[in-house]
Amino acid sequence: MKPKIETIPEIKLIGMSCSMSLANNKTPKLWGRFMPRKNEIKNNIGVDLYAMQIYLSYSFKDFTPETIFEQWASVAVTDFNAVPAGMETYVVPVGLYAVFIHKGLPSDFPKTMEYIVKTWFPKSKYTWDNRPHFQVMGEKYKNNNPASEEEVWVAIKLK
Repeated sequence: MKPKIETIPEIKLIGMSCSMSLANNKTPKLWGRFMPRKNEIKNNIGVDLYAMQIYLSYSFKDFTPETIFEQWASVAVTDFNAVPAGMETYVVPVGLYAVFIHKGLPSDFPKTMEYIVKTWFPKSKYTWDNRPHFQVMGEKYKNNNPASEEEVWVAIKLK
């Protein structure tokens, strides 16, 4: 699983967020609140969905199932001129990312992250950067389907 390395421009997102941990995973509830309302967002860029994570620490050496982080369910937009009530905005800053493809069910995602953390990072010339990580669920994404694919964008910088 070799990533592509990309520098992105800033990305404006509108969506919903909540604090959670892996032990207290609220992801299905968050997406359950967001999906029925996503069509209220009128200035989308495409149809891709963005699942974004914001961590207090990006070293991950002390990360445990109880570590709290902010999870987002969102879409990319052109501007923040019309934000639906009850939704929030976030600007993902310009930066360098390693882009991996996760294939399979959500329950297989820990295997993808284990490869990134334990195999790819130690052998790469990169380390974690203190910016959001996100997944892009595009046209190949099929919720809870073994044939599903999503892009995993990991914020990186040179060691």
